[in-house]
Amino acid sequence: MPILPLDSGRYGSKEIREIFDDIRKLDYQLRFEAEVARAQGELGIIPERASKEIAQVANSNRISLKRIKELESISDHDTAAFVEAIAEECSEMAKPWVHYGLTSSDIVDTSTSLQIRDSIRIIENKLLRLARVLADRAVQYKDLPAVGRTHGQHASVIAFGLKFAVWASEIVRHLERIDEGKKRFLVCKTLGVVGTGSVMDKLALEVQRVVANRLGLFPVDAATQVVPRERYAEAQFFFALVGTTLDRIAVEIRNLQRTEIGEVSEHFKRGQMGSSAVPVKRNPIKSERVSSLSRLLRALVGVAMENVSLWHERDLSNSANERFTIPMTVVLLDEMLNLMTNVLINLEINNERIISNLRMTNGQIYAEFVLDQLIKKGIPRFDAYRDIQRVAFSAIENRQSFLDAIQNDPELRKHLTSEELVNIFEPGKHLAASSSIIENITKMVSEAQLKYAHPP
Repeated sequence: MPILPLDSGRYGSKEIREIFDDIRKLDYQLRFEAEVARAQGELGIIPERASKEIAQVANSNRISLKRIKELESISDHDTAAFVEAIAEECSEMAKPWVHYGLTSSDIVDTSTSLQIRDSIRIIENKLLRLARVLADRAVQYKDLPAVGRTHGQHASVIAFGLKFAVWASEIVRHLERIDEGKKRFLVCKTLGVVGTGSVMDKLALEVQRVVANRLGLFPVDAATQVVPRERYAEAQFFFALVGTTLDRIAVEIRNLQRTEIGEVSEHFKRGQMGSSAVPVKRNPIKSERVSSLSRLLRALVGVAMENVSLWHERDLSNSANERFTIPMTVVLLDEMLNLMTNVLINLEINNERIISNLRMTNGQIYAEFVLDQLIKKGIPRFDAYRDIQRVAFSAIENRQSFLDAIQNDPELRKHLTSEELVNIFEPGKHLAASSSIIENITKMVSEAQLKYAHPP
């Protein structure tokens, strides 16, 4: 019976969950043992006949989870049971050479790298898809003036599409970080009990290089019995950082969907219920779910950090929690990417409300441009600033438009012509470099697709 939501399939796609199921994990471990045996045979460390037989057995589909569990019930050691299951299928000649010079952590850590590697391929494609959706939205709304808010207050005019471009640029940076970090956390280890290469002696590094190359990994440069856990902590931090950007997007959508703002809303399908008690509600539940999962994703980084400080050449204080933290991190991020991409593809944007909110302050959103015009006429910045502030606060008290207040103020009116004021109070004239920024980000996304995309 499923206990955790991950067990029931509630979160994450089938393709990402399968990477961490027991059958796929066994496949990774068997491939590792096969490649180590092959490399050892080719380098003359173990008899070539034995190496070929071990590789053949590992690839034969004769090693079952059922048998491994039976052996584990006796040895109380899952990796030892795995090795014994392989040895059972080998001839007397080959048995002594199964798992030669290795330790359990060599299998576990290298298999974990393979899981992360295959997860990243899926994650990268989904990041690219999200980046493209964001870039397309940015282009779609590049000419729509909207309120730019700081401290929750109206600050100045932005292009509504700029919001999407900023998020798209973050996604591309995440792709860059993950790609650059692969050489640090997608590592292969075959160096045995305390990281010396032990019985493989001077050929140990060559075995590791060959195996790493065949598995599409990087040979670890130095290790104890285990791969240093700062490598996994970095990978989990990168994943959590992606999740935090998704949270940032979700928070903005949630805020813009508030009744008082109403500029966007998540798609509400036919028959959907927003509240069991209030029939009219349309809640941003998918964005809220992204925010909720992001908190858990960030919390898992703390556990990964704790795992870095192991005793001497290793202890087991990391082992149990990593069975949770690494799969959970990847599956939750996959779920968040699926959710946020779906939200953004179907996001409903209320142009009329965006324009209405731009007018909400009766023109005071153009104060920055009034100040700029006065500075260009030689008025000292803080003299101009104080005059504009005085007029603006008075306009609020008198429920007067900012434009009328300026036109009725002798001090400001003598510096500003009617034509200049008309231009200042035209929102479309204040999008500045927005189009260029959006164009640059769109190009960046296209380049990222060429660089990071994986074939399906």
